[in-house]
Amino acid sequence: MSWDNYFAEDAGGAEAEARGKPRTVTVGWTVKWDVKAKSIWAPPKTFSRSDSKAASAKSIQACPAAIDFDRRHFVVPCPVDLELAFTKNAQGQLQLTDGKGEQSGMRPQGRANLLQLQPPNEWRHPERPILQFTAPYVFVADQPCYVVQTEPYLHWFPTPRPGVAMGGRFPIHIWPRPMAWAFEWYDITKPLKLTRGEPWFYVSFETENPSARVRLVEQEMTEELDGYLNSIIDVSNYVNKTYGLFDEAKRMRPEKLLKPKG
Repeated sequence: MSWDNYFAEDAGGAEAEARGKPRTVTVGWTVKWDVKAKSIWAPPKTFSRSDSKAASAKSIQACPAAIDFDRRHFVVPCPVDLELAFTKNAQGQLQLTDGKGEQSGMRPQGRANLLQLQPPNEWRHPERPILQFTAPYVFVADQPCYVVQTEPYLHWFPTPRPGVAMGGRFPIHIWPRPMAWAFEWYDITKPLKLTRGEPWFYVSFETENPSARVRLVEQEMTEELDGYLNSIIDVSNYVNKTYGLFDEAKRMRPEKLLKPKG
Protein backbone atom coordinates (compact mmCIF):
# COMPACT_ATOMS: atom_id res chain seq x y z
CA MET A 1 0.00 0.00 0.00
CA SER A 2 1.32 3.49 -0.84
CA TRP A 3 1.57 6.21 1.80
CA ASP A 4 -1.02 8.22 -0.18
CA ASN A 5 -3.55 5.41 0.13
CA TYR A 6 -2.62 4.86 3.77
CA PHE A 7 -3.59 8.41 4.72
CA ALA A 8 -6.50 8.60 2.30
CA GLU A 9 -8.10 5.67 4.05
CA ASP A 10 -7.73 7.51 7.38
CA ALA A 11 -6.05 4.55 9.02
CA GLY A 12 -7.53 3.46 12.30
CA GLY A 13 -10.69 5.53 11.87
CA ALA A 14 -12.96 2.64 10.96
CA GLU A 15 -11.54 0.50 13.76
CA ALA A 16 -12.07 3.28 16.30
CA GLU A 17 -15.59 3.87 15.02
CA ALA A 18 -16.34 0.17 15.41
CA ARG A 19 -15.39 0.55 19.09
CA GLY A 20 -17.94 3.33 19.46
CA LYS A 21 -15.52 6.23 19.00
CA PRO A 22 -17.06 8.90 16.75
CA ARG A 23 -15.45 10.13 13.55
CA THR A 24 -16.56 13.71 14.25
CA VAL A 25 -16.34 15.50 17.60
CA THR A 26 -18.11 18.82 18.09
CA VAL A 27 -16.28 21.42 20.16
CA GLY A 28 -17.92 24.65 21.22
CA TRP A 29 -16.07 27.92 21.69
CA THR A 30 -17.16 31.05 23.51
CA VAL A 31 -15.64 33.96 25.42
CA LYS A 32 -15.86 34.36 29.18
CA TRP A 33 -15.20 38.08 29.53
CA ASP A 34 -17.10 39.89 32.26
CA VAL A 35 -16.24 43.47 31.31
CA LYS A 36 -16.84 45.66 28.27
CA ALA A 37 -15.04 45.29 24.93
CA LYS A 38 -16.13 41.73 24.21
CA SER A 39 -15.93 42.55 20.51
CA ILE A 40 -12.11 42.53 20.50
CA TRP A 41 -12.12 38.72 20.75
CA ALA A 42 -12.51 37.41 17.20
CA PRO A 43 -13.60 33.85 16.36
CA PRO A 44 -10.91 31.16 16.02
CA LYS A 45 -10.27 30.32 12.39
CA THR A 46 -9.27 27.11 10.68
CA PHE A 47 -5.62 27.28 9.64
CA SER A 48 -5.21 27.73 5.89
CA ARG A 49 -2.41 28.46 3.45
CA SER A 50 -2.25 30.78 0.44
CA ASP A 51 0.25 28.66 -1.47
CA SER A 52 0.24 28.61 -5.24
CA LYS A 53 -1.09 25.57 -7.05
CA ALA A 54 1.17 22.55 -6.77
CA ALA A 55 3.43 22.18 -9.80
CA SER A 56 3.83 18.47 -9.18
CA ALA A 57 1.74 15.69 -7.69
CA LYS A 58 4.71 15.15 -5.35
CA SER A 59 4.75 18.76 -4.11
CA ILE A 60 4.36 19.38 -0.39
CA GLN A 61 0.97 21.03 -1.10
CA ALA A 62 -0.30 17.60 -2.14
CA CYS A 63 1.20 15.63 0.74
CA PRO A 64 -1.69 14.04 2.68
CA ALA A 65 0.32 13.91 5.91
CA ALA A 66 1.04 17.66 5.71
CA ILE A 67 -2.56 18.47 4.76
CA ASP A 68 -3.91 16.39 7.65
CA PHE A 69 -1.51 18.09 10.08
CA ASP A 70 -2.39 21.62 8.95
CA ARG A 71 -6.14 21.21 9.01
CA ARG A 72 -6.12 20.15 12.67
CA HIS A 73 -4.95 23.62 13.75
CA PHE A 74 -7.22 26.55 14.58
CA VAL A 75 -5.82 30.07 14.75
CA VAL A 76 -6.74 32.43 17.58
CA PRO A 77 -6.11 36.02 16.39
CA CYS A 78 -4.46 38.67 18.51
CA PRO A 79 -7.04 41.09 19.98
CA VAL A 80 -4.93 44.28 20.16
CA ASP A 81 -2.10 46.33 18.72
CA LEU A 82 0.53 46.55 21.43
CA GLU A 83 4.25 47.16 21.74
CA LEU A 84 5.81 46.35 25.10
CA ALA A 85 9.36 47.00 26.23
CA PHE A 86 11.45 46.80 29.39
CA THR A 87 13.25 49.78 30.91
CA LYS A 88 15.18 50.14 34.17
CA ASN A 89 14.29 52.67 36.84
CA ALA A 90 16.76 54.64 38.97
CA GLN A 91 17.17 51.65 41.27
CA GLY A 92 18.02 49.35 38.36
CA GLN A 93 14.72 47.46 38.57
CA LEU A 94 12.97 46.31 35.41
CA GLN A 95 9.77 48.10 34.47
CA LEU A 96 7.37 47.05 31.75
CA THR A 97 6.36 49.98 29.55
CA ASP A 98 4.23 50.68 26.50
CA GLY A 99 6.78 51.23 23.76
CA LYS A 100 4.46 53.55 21.83
CA GLY A 101 3.94 55.88 24.76
CA GLU A 102 1.32 58.54 24.06
CA GLN A 103 0.80 57.07 20.58
CA SER A 104 -0.40 53.76 22.00
CA GLY A 105 -3.87 52.59 21.11
CA MET A 106 -4.37 51.23 24.63
CA ARG A 107 -4.94 53.08 27.86
CA PRO A 108 -3.14 51.94 31.02
CA GLN A 109 -6.40 50.50 32.37
CA GLY A 110 -6.77 48.39 29.24
CA ARG A 111 -3.27 47.00 29.67
CA ALA A 112 -3.98 46.29 33.33
CA ASN A 113 -7.10 44.33 32.35
CA LEU A 114 -5.31 42.39 29.64
CA LEU A 115 -1.92 41.44 31.06
CA GLN A 116 0.25 41.10 34.12
CA LEU A 117 3.94 40.56 34.75
CA GLN A 118 4.36 37.46 36.88
CA PRO A 119 6.39 37.86 40.11
CA PRO A 120 10.06 36.85 39.67
CA ASN A 121 9.73 33.83 41.99
CA GLU A 122 7.34 32.32 39.42
CA TRP A 123 9.72 32.70 36.48
CA ARG A 124 11.47 29.63 35.08
CA HIS A 125 14.74 31.58 34.86
CA PRO A 126 15.79 34.70 36.81
CA GLU A 127 16.62 36.61 33.61
CA ARG A 128 13.52 35.65 31.62
CA PRO A 129 10.39 37.52 32.74
CA ILE A 130 7.03 35.88 32.16
CA LEU A 131 4.01 37.86 31.00
CA GLN A 132 0.53 36.42 31.27
CA PHE A 133 -2.22 37.75 29.04
CA THR A 134 -5.93 37.26 29.43
CA ALA A 135 -7.22 35.07 26.60
CA PRO A 136 -10.79 34.35 27.70
CA TYR A 137 -11.61 31.75 25.06
CA VAL A 138 -13.45 28.76 26.46
CA PHE A 139 -13.59 25.46 24.58
CA VAL A 140 -16.06 22.82 25.69
CA ALA A 141 -17.04 19.31 24.61
CA ASP A 142 -19.41 16.63 25.86
CA GLN A 143 -17.13 13.84 24.60
CA PRO A 144 -13.60 13.15 25.87
CA CYS A 145 -11.42 15.82 24.31
CA TYR A 146 -8.23 17.70 25.17
CA VAL A 147 -7.33 21.14 23.88
CA VAL A 148 -3.67 21.72 23.00
CA GLN A 149 -2.37 25.30 22.91
CA THR A 150 0.80 26.11 20.96
CA GLU A 151 2.55 29.14 19.54
CA PRO A 152 1.80 29.90 15.84
CA TYR A 153 4.74 27.95 14.45
CA LEU A 154 3.15 27.42 11.00
CA HIS A 155 3.22 31.16 10.34
CA TRP A 156 6.34 33.15 9.48
CA PHE A 157 6.91 36.48 11.21
CA PRO A 158 9.42 38.90 9.60
CA THR A 159 10.30 40.11 13.11
CA PRO A 160 10.39 37.15 15.48
CA ARG A 161 8.98 37.60 18.96
CA PRO A 162 11.78 38.01 21.55
CA GLY A 163 10.89 34.90 23.50
CA VAL A 164 8.77 31.78 23.64
CA ALA A 165 5.03 31.42 24.11
CA MET A 166 4.19 28.66 26.57
CA GLY A 167 1.95 25.79 25.55
CA GLY A 168 -0.66 23.91 27.50
CA ARG A 169 -2.97 20.92 27.37
CA PHE A 170 -6.08 20.09 29.42
CA PRO A 171 -9.39 18.19 29.11
CA ILE A 172 -12.21 20.46 27.97
CA HIS A 173 -14.89 17.87 28.69
CA ILE A 174 -13.95 18.11 32.39
CA TRP A 175 -12.12 21.40 32.82
CA PRO A 176 -13.28 23.96 30.21
CA ARG A 177 -11.55 26.92 31.84
CA PRO A 178 -10.67 30.12 29.97
CA MET A 179 -7.34 30.10 28.17
CA ALA A 180 -4.36 32.33 28.92
CA TRP A 181 -1.37 33.38 26.83
CA ALA A 182 1.92 33.23 28.72
CA PHE A 183 5.09 34.59 27.16
CA GLU A 184 8.62 33.94 28.42
CA TRP A 185 10.73 36.94 27.40
CA TYR A 186 14.24 35.75 26.53
CA ASP A 187 15.74 38.93 25.06
CA ILE A 188 14.53 41.87 27.13
CA THR A 189 16.55 44.32 24.99
CA LYS A 190 13.98 43.79 22.20
CA PRO A 191 10.31 44.83 22.26
CA LEU A 192 7.37 42.48 22.07
CA LYS A 193 5.15 43.64 19.21
CA LEU A 194 1.64 42.27 18.84
CA THR A 195 -0.65 43.17 15.95
CA ARG A 196 -4.40 42.87 16.04
CA GLY A 197 -5.63 40.14 13.72
CA GLU A 198 -2.28 38.35 13.41
CA PRO A 199 -1.98 34.78 14.68
CA TRP A 200 -1.65 34.88 18.48
CA PHE A 201 -1.67 31.18 19.21
CA TYR A 202 -3.03 27.89 17.87
CA VAL A 203 -5.38 25.35 19.37
CA SER A 204 -5.76 21.77 18.26
CA PHE A 205 -7.72 18.92 19.78
CA GLU A 206 -7.02 15.35 20.88
CA THR A 207 -9.92 12.89 20.86
CA GLU A 208 -10.42 9.22 21.65
CA ASN A 209 -10.41 8.47 17.94
CA PRO A 210 -7.12 9.95 16.62
CA SER A 211 -8.62 10.13 13.13
CA ALA A 212 -11.71 12.07 14.22
CA ARG A 213 -12.49 15.42 12.64
CA VAL A 214 -13.21 18.27 15.02
CA ARG A 215 -16.14 20.53 14.18
CA LEU A 216 -15.66 23.88 15.92
CA VAL A 217 -18.88 25.82 16.56
CA GLU A 218 -19.78 28.94 18.51
CA GLN A 219 -21.12 27.95 21.92
CA GLU A 220 -24.05 29.53 23.71
CA MET A 221 -23.19 30.75 27.21
CA THR A 222 -25.90 28.82 29.00
CA GLU A 223 -26.65 29.04 32.70
CA GLU A 224 -25.22 25.54 33.10
CA LEU A 225 -21.92 26.39 31.43
CA ASP A 226 -21.61 29.76 33.18
CA GLY A 227 -22.22 28.19 36.57
CA TYR A 228 -19.77 25.38 35.90
CA LEU A 229 -17.09 27.81 34.73
CA ASN A 230 -17.53 29.89 37.86
CA SER A 231 -16.93 26.78 39.97
CA ILE A 232 -13.48 26.12 38.42
CA ILE A 233 -12.16 29.56 37.43
CA ASP A 234 -9.30 30.86 39.59
CA VAL A 235 -9.03 27.74 41.76
CA SER A 236 -5.25 27.95 41.25
CA ASN A 237 -5.32 31.01 43.52
CA TYR A 238 -6.31 28.72 46.38
CA VAL A 239 -4.79 25.30 45.70
CA ASN A 240 -1.88 23.73 43.82
CA LYS A 241 -2.12 20.79 41.44
CA THR A 242 -5.55 21.63 40.06
CA TYR A 243 -5.56 18.39 38.06
CA GLY A 244 -6.31 16.71 41.38
CA LEU A 245 -9.72 18.40 41.32
CA PHE A 246 -10.88 16.62 38.17
CA ASP A 247 -12.81 13.91 40.01
CA GLU A 248 -14.73 16.53 41.98
CA ALA A 249 -15.34 18.51 38.79
CA LYS A 250 -16.76 15.40 37.11
CA ARG A 251 -19.17 14.97 40.01
CA MET A 252 -20.38 18.57 39.71
CA ARG A 253 -20.51 18.71 35.92
CA PRO A 254 -23.95 18.95 34.29
CA GLU A 255 -24.66 16.05 31.94
CA LYS A 256 -24.67 18.37 28.91
CA LEU A 257 -22.66 21.55 28.48
CA LEU A 258 -22.35 21.79 24.70
CA LYS A 259 -25.01 23.94 23.04
CA PRO A 260 -24.15 25.50 19.67
CA LYS A 261 -25.50 28.97 19.02
CA GLY A 262 -28.32 29.38 16.59
